[in-house]
Amino acid sequence: MVEVTKTAEAHPAESPPAVEITPLSNDVRTAPAVATPSESEPGDPWKKVRKLALKQLDRFMSLEPKVLRGDDADAIHDLRVASRRLQQVLDLLYPSPSPAEIRKLRRRLRRARRALGEVRNCDVELARVNRILARRRATRRETWEAVHDYLLERRSGNFEKAVRKLGRLHLAVFYVRLKDVLAPNGKHRSPHAPRHPEEPGPQHPELFEKRVAASLERVWSAFEARVAESRLDSRASVIHGARIAAKRLRYLMEVIHEFDGPGSKATLAWLRGLQEHLGNWHDLEILEQMMIEMVARPAFLRDHLELAVGIEKLISRNRKGKEVFQQRYFTMTRDGGYEQVKKRIRGVLSSAPPETDD
Repeated sequence: MVEVTKTAEAHPAESPPAVEITPLSNDVRTAPAVATPSESEPGDPWKKVRKLALKQLDRFMSLEPKVLRGDDADAIHDLRVASRRLQQVLDLLYPSPSPAEIRKLRRRLRRARRALGEVRNCDVELARVNRILARRRATRRETWEAVHDYLLERRSGNFEKAVRKLGRLHLAVFYVRLKDVLAPNGKHRSPHAPRHPEEPGPQHPELFEKRVAASLERVWSAFEARVAESRLDSRASVIHGARIAAKRLRYLMEVIHEFDGPGSKATLAWLRGLQEHLGNWHDLEILEQMMIEMVARPAFLRDHLELAVGIEKLISRNRKGKEVFQQRYFTMTRDGGYEQVKKRIRGVLSSAPPETDD
C-alpha cells in the first residue's frame, strides 16, 4: 500500500455568472503543514507520523496568541485547520477504541475548533461584503452596509464567547499532555503516556500499513456514503456532511502522501478542487442564514421595513450563486475524475497486507 522507507516528494473556482457575491476560498487557502522528508526517520513510520502530529500541535499552539488578539482572521482559520490535521493524525495513531487520555485530548481539540467556528464564519462573510462595498458601483450599497454592520456586531459577540470557551479549555495544559503522549519512547516520554498495542516499531512495517489501510477504508467509506446521500437529498445539512467528510479524507491523504502513497498526489489535487466548490457553497449558505436571522428580528423588521425588503432581494441573488457551486460539486462527483479517485483508493486498499490472527 505505502512504502514506509521512502520520503515524500487548486483548482480555482470561477465566479458565478451574474451574481454579486464572489467566491472566497475558505477551505483550501492554507498549504499543508507537514514534516519534510529530511525530518523523517526512514526506518520507523510511527516516528514520522508522530513528528507530523507534533508539527501540527506546535503550529496549533503558536497560533493561539494571534487568535486571542482578535484581529487576525487568518490565524483563526489556520488554527482550525491545524486542529483538523492534528485530529486526523491522532485518529491514525490511536484508532477506536482509543485510550481514555487520547479521547479527552481529542475532545478538547475539537472544542477549541468549534469555539471559533462562528467567529470564522463572520470573518469570511465580512471579507465578502467588504469586497462588494469596495466596488465603485456596488448595487444596493445601503443594504450591504447594513449587513456589514450586523456582521461586525455579531462577530464581536461571538468572539467574546469564543475567548471564554478557550480559557476554560486550558490549552497550555492540553499542549503539555499531548506533547508527552506524542514524544518517542525514552527519557522525555512519561511512562503513563498511552501507547497503542499495535505500535511495534520499525521491525513490523506491515502493521503500520494495515493501520493506514484501515483508516483510509473508514474515512473513504464515510465520504462515499455522504456523496451518495447528497445525490438523493440535496438539503444543506446533507451537502455539509459531504464537505466535512471530504476534509477528513483530504487530511488523511496528506499523511499518506508523506509516504509516497500511490495516486495520493492526484487524489489530493482532486480533493482540493472539490473543497473549493464546497467551501464557496458553504460560505454562501452561511451568508444566507445570517441575513435571514438579521431580518427575522422583530425590532429590525418593524423599524427598517424597506431595508428588510432589500435584504430579501440579496438573499434571492445569493441563492443563485449557491446553486452554481452546488452544481459544480455534483458535476465533480459524477464525472470521470471521481471514478479515477475511486480506482486509486481501491488500489491502495487492495495492496494492503492481509489481516492475520496473531
